[in-house]
Amino acid sequence: MKSSVFVKIDRYREIYDVINQIKSKLDEAKQLLRKVNELKGQEDAELASWKSELETVEKKLSTITEAMTKP
Repeated sequence: MKSSVFVKIDRYREIYDVINQIKSKLDEAKQLLRKVNELKGQEDAELASWKSELETVEKKLSTITEAMTKP
């Protein structure tokens, strides 16, 4: 069973405007979240690159250390 809800016209306009503002803020939040995810992806890629470079330097350092300690 459905009930009817009666709202004055001026209140209806206010409610409608508030709903539109909420929709707008929701869209903004979605855009910000997409941007944060994009930046996180870039950050993860950069960190992976740094890790790889550090591992390369570590291997080279280990090779040099080994060569220096062998008679």
